[in-house]
Amino acid sequence: MELCCYDTAFRQLIIPHMNSPLSVLPQERFSHSAETLRNITQDMLAYAKQRGATAAAAEISVGFGQAVTVRHNEVETIEYNRDKGLGITVYIGQQRGNASSSDFSPQAVRDTVDAALSIARYTALDDCSGLPDAELLAQEIQELDLYYPWDLPVEEAILLAQRCEQEALTADKRVTNSEGATVNVHESQFVHANSLGFIGGYPTSRHSISCAVIAGKDDAMERDYWYSVARDAGDLLEAGKIGRIAAERTVRRLNARQIDTMQVPVLFEAPVAASLLGHFVGAVSGGSLYRKSSFLLDRLDQSVFSPHIQIADIPDIKKGLASSPFDDEGVRVTRRNIIENGVLRGYFLGSYSARKLGLRSTGNSGGNHNLIVQPSGGSQLDFAGLLKTMSRGLLVTELLGQGVNHVTGDYSRGAAGFWVEQGEIQYPVNEITIAGNLKDMYLNIVAIGKDIQTQGAKQCGSILVEGMTVAGR
Repeated sequence: MELCCYDTAFRQLIIPHMNSPLSVLPQERFSHSAETLRNITQDMLAYAKQRGATAAAAEISVGFGQAVTVRHNEVETIEYNRDKGLGITVYIGQQRGNASSSDFSPQAVRDTVDAALSIARYTALDDCSGLPDAELLAQEIQELDLYYPWDLPVEEAILLAQRCEQEALTADKRVTNSEGATVNVHESQFVHANSLGFIGGYPTSRHSISCAVIAGKDDAMERDYWYSVARDAGDLLEAGKIGRIAAERTVRRLNARQIDTMQVPVLFEAPVAASLLGHFVGAVSGGSLYRKSSFLLDRLDQSVFSPHIQIADIPDIKKGLASSPFDDEGVRVTRRNIIENGVLRGYFLGSYSARKLGLRSTGNSGGNHNLIVQPSGGSQLDFAGLLKTMSRGLLVTELLGQGVNHVTGDYSRGAAGFWVEQGEIQYPVNEITIAGNLKDMYLNIVAIGKDIQTQGAKQCGSILVEGMTVAGR
């Protein structure tokens, strides 16, 4: 990794350059071309076979990034990085070994393969280990528009961050301090290949702008933030708007109160609602299932959500943050309905976990793709509609701590948010805990809003859950 830091402020406004996927070829931007990466993986596989491996899979990647952080209109950090790495997994019968390196020289590549073979010879036999079933491998690589290079000179990145922070600091006089604004550019490309003949790879990009500020003073200070992330910089929220949203979210938390302990409906705001999906994915993923460490064990084809809930795993959304034409093993991916009318219809499995369960890979080695929850409740409620549906209860905008038991489903998290009466926000609240059990919470979902925030692999609107315990003073 290369790291450079400067302490210079630029004040002239320059508009950042954004390129379509076709305007800049990947081989002109990365330290190694895609052809070179393919050749190295093929050499690794050939050498592994020569040295006695019965099967092997290799992956290689290169990437670079730039992150600029501005605080109080001055440059705080400028970071550049260039990363590269390769890894190989070898099998000697049912024994498995893995090794990796950041050195692409021919000798280092051979040494890495030899290291993996040495490890394999000392591992125990495992009848579930091995490459994916050949018939499941992707035959065609779909173009999903995952690579949008952003030619952003550091001077322009600084100006963009300054604009974002300045909008936040001037949006409201109660904003008194800043933790800074950051503009991040990242691009990478990889190739995955195995001894069954599969080889595939592609370049990707992921860019973001974020801002965090502080409002109030002395013991009455509050902090909040906002960010935007996208494959294509042209799809990012305008920098000034990100700053204004960060300021608005921070100021609204001032003068928070405590509330009494009670049982009331809880509305999880969209940015935190995605965490509920994360617990669900973990519970129905192969590792948790075959280890019998899931609160949703043996629930396939049974109701685990409210009957109006629909959840789909969609790998082929253009520009999707979790889109991919194949999974981490090269297995083809397909659109799947994971939850239909509240009923669990599928798991998230890679080849190893599928064999442990006596099933087949679902193309989810590496996790879920774009997990999309359809809005529900009436005529697809917006955020205001969800508040009116709840009428009286707690709106949660921040979750604290890690109090989730993934074996039992017991759920207890610190939280902050707002108290709601007659469908209207009344005042901010903090120093509270919300508690329940995920099995009950999923079944007690009243509605999911259409206020979807696309900030990661799990996309849903705000989620209204009936009857949770809120512990306050």
